Amino acid sequence: MLLPEKNYDFRKRLLKVHESDIRDYEVQPDNSEVEIQRDWEIVISNNADRVTLTAAKDLQDYFFTSMGISLRLVRTNDIVKEAETGNKKIVYITKQNAGKIGEELDTPRSYRFIATDNRIVLCGYCERGATQASYYLEDLMNLKRAPIVKKREETRKPLFSPRMIHSGYGLDNFPDAHLNAIAHAGMDAILVFVKDVDTTPHGYLDFNELVYRAAAYGIDVYAYSYLKSLKHPEDKDAEEYYDKTYGRVFEKCPGFKGIVMVGESVEFPSKDPNTTGRLRLDPPDDGLPTGKPSPGWWPCYDYPQWLNLIKKVIRKHKKDADIVFWTYNWGYVDKEHRIELLKNIPTDITLLVTFEMFEQIPTGNVTSTCVDYTLFFEGPGKYFISEAEIVHERGIKLYTMCNTGGLTWDIGVIPYEPAPYQWMRRYNGLHKAREQWGLSGLMESHHYGFWPSFISELAKWSYWSPSPSSEEVLKMIAKRDFGENNVETAIEAWKSWSEGIRNYVSTNEDQYGPFRIGPSYPLVFRRNVEIPTVPYAMFGGNRICNPDYTSQDNGRSSLLQFRLPVEIERLEKMREHFIKGTVLLEGIFDTLQDKRKPYALRMINLGKFIANTVTTAIHVKKWHMLKSKLFIETDEAKIIEYLDEMTKIGEAEIKNAEATIPLVQVDSRLGWEPSMEYMTDEYHIRWKIKQVRMVLNSELPAYKSALRFNIK
Repeated sequence: MLLPEKNYDFRKRLLKVHESDIRDYEVQPDNSEVEIQRDWEIVISNNADRVTLTAAKDLQDYFFTSMGISLRLVRTNDIVKEAETGNKKIVYITKQNAGKIGEELDTPRSYRFIATDNRIVLCGYCERGATQASYYLEDLMNLKRAPIVKKREETRKPLFSPRMIHSGYGLDNFPDAHLNAIAHAGMDAILVFVKDVDTTPHGYLDFNELVYRAAAYGIDVYAYSYLKSLKHPEDKDAEEYYDKTYGRVFEKCPGFKGIVMVGESVEFPSKDPNTTGRLRLDPPDDGLPTGKPSPGWWPCYDYPQWLNLIKKVIRKHKKDADIVFWTYNWGYVDKEHRIELLKNIPTDITLLVTFEMFEQIPTGNVTSTCVDYTLFFEGPGKYFISEAEIVHERGIKLYTMCNTGGLTWDIGVIPYEPAPYQWMRRYNGLHKAREQWGLSGLMESHHYGFWPSFISELAKWSYWSPSPSSEEVLKMIAKRDFGENNVETAIEAWKSWSEGIRNYVSTNEDQYGPFRIGPSYPLVFRRNVEIPTVPYAMFGGNRICNPDYTSQDNGRSSLLQFRLPVEIERLEKMREHFIKGTVLLEGIFDTLQDKRKPYALRMINLGKFIANTVTTAIHVKKWHMLKSKLFIETDEAKIIEYLDEMTKIGEAEIKNAEATIPLVQVDSRLGWEPSMEYMTDEYHIRWKIKQVRMVLNSELPAYKSALRFNIK
């Protein structure tokens, strides 16, 4: 059904914004609906801007590609007349010249959607609003699988802005089609890593050109700061220095909407006595550790000084720049210190707070801490709440890092997490935060990027008002993608996967270990390994994946017997849920229309890949427990028993890895992540199998031989 793919072939699918030939000709309109036919026209004003023209051309392509209808795109001198009396027209118009049609619109990007017997009006508060109305028309027809919509008049507005996302095509790589897909998903901002003017971690990028192209899709561009901060704001030359770094970026690229700054990326030589006072990579004078964090990991008392200086040099070149300060790195610090900082930051900037991170979750008889970033706990966490309360009290704009593009660090090399009910719980928490503390903006991914999916589609519906409930939307999606007779089964499968992710264990050891790369993760005995990488990967090889697994227990046998068995038990439940969901979808696969089967098969493969990744994590934990016991054991019989058990685990993991190869062969997105590039493609999985074979055939027998030699 699915043909084998070469590495990066997934990009061909990403570049295809509109799905081909989805029309179901058995679907016919009833009296409450209108059908758009070949004799309709798409109408824009003679003076329509780039955003409107881009959207109109996109809609024209949608009808041709998805519905098999070729509609004329025409201009008119009297767009108001067409909106009021046009026959068989789809009309783009804005509040500025729409009269009564747009008078209710009061929010940027909001729109009035009108569908009558012979006319559809897409009236935006602004051009970006009309564009979103156009995508809404597509959404309605996609759900119907026909160019048919219910007659209606409704006014809809976005609940969050900005909705920021990183590229899922490649690190800081935004071809037009990917920008288009991002806009279709309801997002209105992208993030690009900035080391200097026109410079990213990957090298040269024309920032102004990216801003120009993104603007055509109604998308703003935020700089994610990798700029150096080598001066304390009290230094005599500090302002000159920062004007040549932060200020210069906005001088040369005033089109940037704003900048996101997080402690670890922008730390400066703070004078806070709770810190080392120097940057993380700067060695201490005497070569000895101080036991203190560097300023990037502490809410330093002088961050307000630094922020005011950065604000000054940036706004000299862009008066309305959105200065976003992210407290990600010190959520572990006592509330007292964090809140003291937030009482003193300027009120004309924005605070970004991670939604679920640092929460302490009892799991059985152990406690797990939510690390970056997880869907295991929906949020909001106490850290988020504590900071949301103080910034709301002070009138500071509030954003959150919530990952609702569809992916977290739970599993590092998949396109999205197919756990809709857990995502829906997060949406509910975000809406409550909007109502209680004025949450207004979202960061929806880190550098693992964005993949359009039914999860991002679900988020889009949730983030516009009015909308049906998420449960209703999910059922509509299930009907569209799996057929009316299979809705209940698809929902049951998704519920099982959603329950599965709630049994995930959120630890740094796992997220920077087996869950970072899945079934290509090695089983290290004594000889450490370097994961194969490519020279252009920002975080390739071992940089953000530790192949020599160490748990929080770090070899202490009493704790090994305490924590890891609980984690293994939870992960076994997680695996059961993902296997169950996969089996349910496989059970209905043969009943699907042929055009629905490739999509369903990729989802099934994703479920299998996740289950296999969980199996790898379980094997790694069991391997680590045995290895830790082995290295302190003196009884020969026990040592041999442990070695035999490790051999069995190694053989089982080889089978698990082999079972994963067919999955990545037909879906090149599995096993890839933008900052690491490929870590779990067929090559890496076969490398891992070879590595485990070497351990089983060489290292373990050598250990056993040395033991017997020493005993003799």
